[in-house]
Parts: sequence; structure tokens; C-alpha cells
Amino acid sequence: MQIRTDLAMESRALAEGTAGVMSRTYRRGSIEEIHVAIETEEAEKALGKPRGEYVTLCHPRILGAEAEERRALSRAVADAVRPLLPPFGDVMVVGLGNRHVTADALGSRVVESMMVTRHLKGTEPEGLQGRLRGVCAIAPGVLGVTGMETAEIVKGTVEKARPAAVIAIDALAARESGRICTTVQITDTGIQPGSGVGNHRRGLTRETLGVPVIAVGVPMVVYAAVIARDALTLLLSDMGLAEEEHAPALDALTDKVVKTGLGEMVVTPREVDELVGRVAMILADGLNMALQPRLSEEEIRILSHDGM
Repeated sequence: MQIRTDLAMESRALAEGTAGVMSRTYRRGSIEEIHVAIETEEAEKALGKPRGEYVTLCHPRILGAEAEERRALSRAVADAVRPLLPPFGDVMVVGLGNRHVTADALGSRVVESMMVTRHLKGTEPEGLQGRLRGVCAIAPGVLGVTGMETAEIVKGTVEKARPAAVIAIDALAARESGRICTTVQITDTGIQPGSGVGNHRRGLTRETLGVPVIAVGVPMVVYAAVIARDALTLLLSDMGLAEEEHAPALDALTDKVVKTGLGEMVVTPREVDELVGRVAMILADGLNMALQPRLSEEEIRILSHDGM
């Protein structure tokens, strides 16, 4: 049974023992931080992910997290993104996805809360002179709405704005239902819009855009096949049977359920509206902190939430 996932940490687990994959894990309070480095062509093929560095931040709950826990997650995002940024130059933030579909609207929701400062060069408000990095942001929409490939729109905008780097935000697909809105992946490899749900589009990478591309994503959906297999695994457990011994039968039965009823269906939580809003604010705060290191957290919150 093949289930797509955008998460390197899940691909690493499926390809355990593959040479050329380095992994280490840290704890930051309630946050688990997993670093995966894909270093060889063999590892690239085994994991189905391009070579590069992947940082995954995991928090057991986002919706019920206290304010200080959310701020800690934003700081962790900032700490992961900051080393990937070039030291100088403007940065373009790209919010991917369809703003009219809640589970796919994460990118555009993040863009709404970004501190955009590129237009302020030479006219910064008093007290901010020399302290702001130039940031611009776009949410280009999807092919079915615009009639243009996202990569075409972003490439044209990059050629005009000439940023030193691009940060692309997108909703991802996970292999485990527990990863939905509890996991943030940050990577220096760029992003393939729609890859998690089998909708392959031209990638946003250093090769296609000519500048470094940092991808930030959060799983918002899983395949219905995941839910079916999880249910069958629980049934086995209740019967006192080991999953490992019956894995082939589990996969075969899951495939049968999917082919006869579920198909390529993807699933998202019923409270996804609230989850997307909460996660978008956490990401926006973290990215603003990474992009504006000369400002305090309080200044960033005031300027980004109230506008400039």
C-alpha cells in the first residue's frame, strides 16, 4: 500500500536503514525537533525527497495550546528558518494553495499576517530606520482559478522584485492522521505544489527561480486509506494480534477497502477552520521574527497585527 506523504520524517521511518540519511532529535519543552539530512542520490530515491536539510517541529496539540506554548513554537520556527536565510537582501514570502478551500488556505492566511516592508525603503516610520529587512508577499492562487501555473507567476514576480530568497508556505499531506496541524516542516529544498495529494506542478526551487527557496509546510490532510488502515490496526490490537505479523494482510485489506469505496479521498478535521487560523498565526509570527531580528517580539506583534 503506497500512501503519499510530504514529511521527510515519515519517509525516513519508511526507509529506515537507508545509507545517506542522517537524523537527530531534540526536545524544546513540549516541542520535539527532528532534523533529517538527505545526503546521497540513493537516499533521495529511497525517501522520494530531494537532497537537503529538513527540520520538523512537532507539538502534541495546537488548538488547545496556551499562549506561551504558541509563542514557543513561533520561536522554534524562527530559529529553524533564520540560518537558511541569506544575510542581506529582500525576501519574498509566497503563500501557496487555494484560499477558497479551507484545508488549502494556509499559505494565503500566513501572507495576510506577514510584515511587508519592501515598500517602506527610505520612508520607515520613526524609530524603525535601519532596523527593517525588506519583505514582500504574494498569494498567487491555483491553476484552476488563475489559468496560470503557480511557478510561472512566482518566477515572473521574482524576476521583477529581485529578492535574495523566497519562503514558500503550503499545506501538506501526512501519512499519520496524528500529524495534522501538529507538525511544521521547514526545508531548504524548495517545494512541489500539490505533491502531497498527487497534483504535481512545476516546483519552486533554486533551479527554477534562481534564488534559494525555503519551504514551510503543515499537514492539513491525510488520505482516507490512512484512516482505514489505522482502524484495522486498532482492530488487530483489540484482538491481541501483532501488527508486524499481519502487515501484508493489513495492506491488502486496506487496498481493497480503498479501491471499492474510498478511492483517492483525502480527509481533514471538522475544526479545520479554527486550526488553519491558529497555525497561520504561529507561522506568521515565527517568520516575522526570523526576517526581522532587529525588532523585539512585542514590536513584531504590534506591527504585523495592526499593520504598518
